[in-house]
Amino acid sequence: MKKNVSVAELNLPVYQKIPEMGLYLNQVVTYINQYLAPLGNLKITTSMISNYVKHDLIASPEGRLYKRDQIATLIFIAIAKNVMDQEDLQKAITIQQKTYSTEVAYNYFAAELKNVLLYVFNQNNKLQKIGHDNTDQKQMLRNVIMAFAYREYLYQFFREV
Repeated sequence: MKKNVSVAELNLPVYQKIPEMGLYLNQVVTYINQYLAPLGNLKITTSMISNYVKHDLIASPEGRLYKRDQIATLIFIAIAKNVMDQEDLQKAITIQQKTYSTEVAYNYFAAELKNVLLYVFNQNNKLQKIGHDNTDQKQMLRNVIMAFAYREYLYQFFREV
């Protein structure tokens, strides 16, 4: 398969660059979708976010504003929901909250997503080592990302043939 330029262009923001002052629902959708755009048809909608709040995947907005932790979690959900059901998403988020801060977990997720996508799309010869510890939680997250990356590769492959 030819090199996929859009995968190379995927650059999720680091946690500290996600707006802390809060965004309204429509702003959250626009913000997240601009980062997901290189992945093609992957999008998040206002109704999806409302559903995630309703099912306690993310905390309710404060004064209708979504803060940095919620936005970071929504970016993770937008990717992971493609390979996990809602119950397992809830378990993964709960494990993250008990193990790592949202900042640490999200930054690892963003770096590992880029790492794995470049590897799966043959733009890197090997997976890079991300982070310094090796835990069951990191292995689970890497496998979620790998499942997503291989799924995305297959979708793009079959769209091109």
